[in-house]
Amino acid sequence: MNKQKKELYNILKFPLLFTFIMWGVKLVEVYSDVSFVDYGVLPRNFSGIKGVLLSPFIHKDFKHLINNTFPIIVLGSLLCYFYKKNYRSIFPMLYMVSGILLWGIGRTSFHIGASGIIYALASFIFFSGLISKNKNLAALSLVVIFIYGSLFWGLFPIQLEMSWEGHLSGFLSGLIFAWFYKDELPKRKKYQWEIDEEIEAELLKNNQQDFYYTLKNEDKPN
Repeated sequence: MNKQKKELYNILKFPLLFTFIMWGVKLVEVYSDVSFVDYGVLPRNFSGIKGVLLSPFIHKDFKHLINNTFPIIVLGSLLCYFYKKNYRSIFPMLYMVSGILLWGIGRTSFHIGASGIIYALASFIFFSGLISKNKNLAALSLVVIFIYGSLFWGLFPIQLEMSWEGHLSGFLSGLIFAWFYKDELPKRKKYQWEIDEEIEAELLKNNQQDFYYTLKNEDKPN
């Protein structure tokens, strides 16, 4: 496996594995004629906290599943690409915190689906792009938000059958961890002319200091 293929494999393996499990769970439901909805997040109910781990893999129907598949692959790949060293710690934190927030603020109903994870990833990538001034991150996140058109409006209780609390929980967790990881974010790439200007400024500063030191010594009485 050459270097390019290995890098592509490392970027895609995690989001593809996640979506594979999502589809596997739905196929088991369909062909076994069972429903896993009761394994979703049931807010403020001790038995419903298991949904923090399980609910992202459970979907109402294939339309729900398909709508979540593309954003998971794209945003998950972006996370793995831009955060090669940290995505193994970032993703579990986003996953758990978004689920716990939902368990704390959600309506008393079963909440299922990977939408909360999608909002967490989009929020993290977008705000980390702003914080790090990495325009590529922010631009790519905005493209995904545009494609996933209802993303912004999903933060508000407009459609009662939709878990807007899950979306909001994911959004907030992404914002929190974008700030938490601000010192480890990929920095904006500097152009050569910017580097040259910084070197010139540093040289000018050193020359001024040397000139001041020389004048100071010349003014001293013999």
